[in-house]
Amino acid sequence: MTTDTESRYQQLVARLKGSDHRLTPQRMALLRIIASGEGHPSATGLYEQIKTQFPTTSLATVYKTLSLLKELGEVLELGFSNDDNRYDGNRPYPHPHLICVRCHNIMDPQVSLVDDLTQEVAELTGYQVISHRLDFYGVCPACRRSP
Repeated sequence: MTTDTESRYQQLVARLKGSDHRLTPQRMALLRIIASGEGHPSATGLYEQIKTQFPTTSLATVYKTLSLLKELGEVLELGFSNDDNRYDGNRPYPHPHLICVRCHNIMDPQVSLVDDLTQEVAELTGYQVISHRLDFYGVCPACRRSP
């Protein structure tokens, strides 16, 4: 586990402790997976990883923990109409995503225009922007190489 991952894990643990929520072994394992930041997993994907270590864990436990973390502002939920929602535990704030329409891989492009765009939208409309979502859909390099 890298220092950044360990630091994020400790941050998540402290956040749950600070909000008086139980830290069960299953929840701790889920926090560790989320802190590792491997992509944008679905609840089902997280459940599959957890149940190898804790076979009696339910999918409901994973959903409840994700819901709690979302409520605390510690995960960003990405909803998709035809697919499981995905979760980002390392960048739990609105940011752009690149989504492959073939393999459904999601990545975070490093672009700085979003903050400027958000400010411009607020200024032009008079809205106080509290959140946004910017997704780009395409075919990733790996899928483009395969037939």
